[in-house]
Amino acid sequence: MVEIKYILGPMRLPFLILTPACVALGFGAALWTQGYVAPFQVIMVLVGAVSTHISVNALNEYFDFKSGLDFHTQRTPFSGGSGTLPANPHMANHALVIAIATFTVVVGIGFYFLILRGPALLAIGILGLVLLIFYTPWITHHPYMCLVAPGLGFGPFMVMGTHVALTGSYSWTAFAASLIPFFLVSNLLLLNQFPDVEEDRDVGRKHLPIVIGRRASSLVYVGFLLMAYLSLIWGVYNQYLPKASLFGLATAILAVPVSIGSYRYAGNVKKLIPSMGINVAINILTPVLVSIGLII
Repeated sequence: MVEIKYILGPMRLPFLILTPACVALGFGAALWTQGYVAPFQVIMVLVGAVSTHISVNALNEYFDFKSGLDFHTQRTPFSGGSGTLPANPHMANHALVIAIATFTVVVGIGFYFLILRGPALLAIGILGLVLLIFYTPWITHHPYMCLVAPGLGFGPFMVMGTHVALTGSYSWTAFAASLIPFFLVSNLLLLNQFPDVEEDRDVGRKHLPIVIGRRASSLVYVGFLLMAYLSLIWGVYNQYLPKASLFGLATAILAVPVSIGSYRYAGNVKKLIPSMGINVAINILTPVLVSIGLII
């Protein structure tokens, strides 16, 4: 059992639940605009999306191990990697193999939908692959790109990519829905960077908490959180999203304590951990609730 744990470690399985939540948004948007989607295609999209997430995770584990970062980070339940490679240095190539194998799956499924839907999917697919490959070795060294890259990956790229794969076209509904994980997932990675500012700086990273500090970054966090809910309201107001998608506003009750906690305990990792946990819950529950509104 221990060996299986280490073999699966670079995939970061507990974090993969975010992917179905975001795919559900794209599925809900496709169902609401088109009325029907093929179940097999939904499965293929989900497999491709999960493979993308695994590939990013495994590459992140590999590069953070090679840079030495994983030996110095303050691991929390929500940040700092799986700890697999520092405990098993001989498995570094195993993580790279996982990354390459799942990347191959992503490319294969991408070609399937490219043949099925035509060039509409090409641009968003290529941008998604570029983000996957360059996130850890390059994007994390550019603070503002590092801030929005996770949100782009799980928001516009994943949600609108799902919609295009299932319908063959873009829509304002998918765009409006994609803005919610854009702000939320950008926030997810932003808050998870707080514990490792010094360690990340030492290996050359340059994300927002390094550049402007944790306290100022917590204000950006609160602003992005607000924008996620305003995006939902904007989508409903313009009738891009059904009124039932306002179910997603239910998580605003969690947004208040996490906003206060992120500001008050920006420099205290131990006391920040509960806010990091609530942040994860907001990231998963909000798109799920919005997608339920789209589906019903």
